[in-house]
Amino acid sequence: MSSTKKFGTAPVFFTAVSTILGAILFLRFGFAVGTLGFWGVILIIILGHMVTIPTALALSEIATNKRVEGGGEYFIISRSFGLNIGATIGIALYLSQAISVAFYVIAFTEAFQFFFDFVKETTGYLIPRQVISIPVMLLLSLLILKKGANLGVKALYFVAAVLALSLFLFFIGSTQHAGESGFDLANAEFRNLSQFFVVFAIIFPAFTGMTAGVGLSGDLKNPGKSIPLGTLAATFTGLIIYFFISYKLALSASPEELISNQFVMGKIAKWGMFFIPLGLAASTISSALGSVMVAPRTLQALAIDRSFPLVRINHFLRYGREKDNEPVNASFVTCLIAFIFVAIGDIDSVAQIISMFFMVTYGSLCLISFLNHFGSSPSYRPSFKSKWYFSLIGFITAVWVMFKISSVYALLAFIMIILLYIYVNSYNRHRKNLASIFTNAIMQINRSMQVYFQKKRVSGAESEWRPSAICISKYSFERDNAVRLLNWISHKYGFGTYLHRIEGYYSKSTFEQSKVELARLIKNVGVESSVYVDTIISPSNTSAIAQSIQIPGIAGMENNMIIFEYDKDKPDELDDIIDNIQLVRSGNFDVCILASSRKPVIFKNGIHVWIKSIDEDNANLMILLSFIILGHPDWHGSNISIFDICREDEIRDVRKRMKELVESGRLPITTQNIRFIIQKEGMKTKSIINENSADAGLTIIGFREESLKRDQEKLLKGYDEPGNILFVNACSKKIIE
Repeated sequence: MSSTKKFGTAPVFFTAVSTILGAILFLRFGFAVGTLGFWGVILIIILGHMVTIPTALALSEIATNKRVEGGGEYFIISRSFGLNIGATIGIALYLSQAISVAFYVIAFTEAFQFFFDFVKETTGYLIPRQVISIPVMLLLSLLILKKGANLGVKALYFVAAVLALSLFLFFIGSTQHAGESGFDLANAEFRNLSQFFVVFAIIFPAFTGMTAGVGLSGDLKNPGKSIPLGTLAATFTGLIIYFFISYKLALSASPEELISNQFVMGKIAKWGMFFIPLGLAASTISSALGSVMVAPRTLQALAIDRSFPLVRINHFLRYGREKDNEPVNASFVTCLIAFIFVAIGDIDSVAQIISMFFMVTYGSLCLISFLNHFGSSPSYRPSFKSKWYFSLIGFITAVWVMFKISSVYALLAFIMIILLYIYVNSYNRHRKNLASIFTNAIMQINRSMQVYFQKKRVSGAESEWRPSAICISKYSFERDNAVRLLNWISHKYGFGTYLHRIEGYYSKSTFEQSKVELARLIKNVGVESSVYVDTIISPSNTSAIAQSIQIPGIAGMENNMIIFEYDKDKPDELDDIIDNIQLVRSGNFDVCILASSRKPVIFKNGIHVWIKSIDEDNANLMILLSFIILGHPDWHGSNISIFDICREDEIRDVRKRMKELVESGRLPITTQNIRFIIQKEGMKTKSIINENSADAGLTIIGFREESLKRDQEKLLKGYDEPGNILFVNACSKKIIE
């Protein structure tokens, strides 16, 4: 494992920052400042980063929600929008990355302008750029195919050092114009507004390198840490450097010189005629290295997901070298594509299409982040959190900028994406076209509307498990523990329906009574509650349960959980609950029994979840419920503590299983929050729980239906020290994604 997951954060940062500070910086930034003026370029930088910063934040957020495997951006998009749409965007993304290799190699040859000029002056013959670009591409291909990403990462450090030295010499350099111009921010200009988006189209590729390091995700020790840290650091480093470079260029040269001399940075820098071409060479070859490392991993991930029509093609492209999982076949195909475009030598028009595909990718990532925020899926719990409005701004800006740069190229990009999707879908019809992300967003709209408009119900469907709980009680005005529990569950992730039972038969008088008591109940619950409340008129608890479990919940989905509630000081209330367990279980409902305590809830003491070896089916439901409850503001700053009771001979397997759940991100806790308690002979489970959870804000304990049938109320009694206790019985094992 260590041989294939070997890189840390530094390669992500250096791959991204060396691509950001690349060919456009050295060859076209002077032109941009000369054409638009200082403030015009600053506006370009701000507008460009209105796409890239939200994308970097979205990437960082998604990468810390679930483990990002090989394929980087493709993996994230495909696991969010579904494999067919993911493959469509992934193929376009791969082609952009592969052709980018050729783009950077061609730009690399500009560093040898002095050589081309010398040959022309001495022989009168203008030799083509391919004299250098083809041998460089050949050497780059041999190195990657032979040595793989490990060599590329090592080269990045050397390249970054050369790049840093070049920029340092640029900033300390001076010109006669700088001393005579009197330039400062007060008199800086914004010129040629009509050419703004023409120049933007030329400059924008300079900002697109911030996702370059994400493609190494399959080779990182800890993608959830390295991707956010490396990507964000590179993005903001590039932003700051671009501001200062714009100022230095505007200060040091006239607009005419900035426009006419693409190597104007060499004139400004100290020893610039040597070090600026060297910096250009370093930045372009590092960008080419980054692309030639990332593109094959995208192609390999596409093949692993069987995105291509023939089994043999997928098998060939997914192959990884045995010793280091290096995608040699995918690297060969990538180098072959790059060779074709290097041989052509002029890819300016293709580069605009590439930019469009990058914008499609960035817009998709921002949209994924926004929809995940809006959908509030229980499975979406990233450790790094952005804001939904950043993601929305990034998505809207990406689409808008595409059409401002070129409506023709934008339409061509969308047409190509649509045609590619139709083709991919034609041989992968069995796969889902859309993942649950859109359904979650629609469900969230439905949930919010149903809570607000309590008496309107629409039908719908659920895409993943989330609690839709119903609680029936006639003690609504004596205690509010059940309503509070439902509010914790339904605040963000679930749905809660509370039915106040009016004992009796349906009649005009009881109907009028129900209206009065409902108004009172709504007032008591408060406007901030997320619980749907209503009344039910029934002569017995059994008939009330039988009526309520047959109707859908307020979200349009079927109820899947019944919550019973009793006062711990009035254990006789348990009789009615136990008598109706069999009725509820016949409908495949999860059953929760809340033992209400009169002790105050101390939220800061957190939620204690008790797991036993016999609780395999209940364990995941208890953990999910604890996470969902913890999302309520009442529990802000609290944590979940899991207590695993096991025999001494089980401790090793139990520790291993829990560690895997934590490290894979499937448990929203750290290993410090898990305690393993060995139950020695003669030690009673109830005594252990009483001792450890006396001050817990909420204690969650699993129970089995057969045990309740056998032991009746004795099973739930004896937990005298803890406050509120939630006993949980799952009808089926829940999956923690």
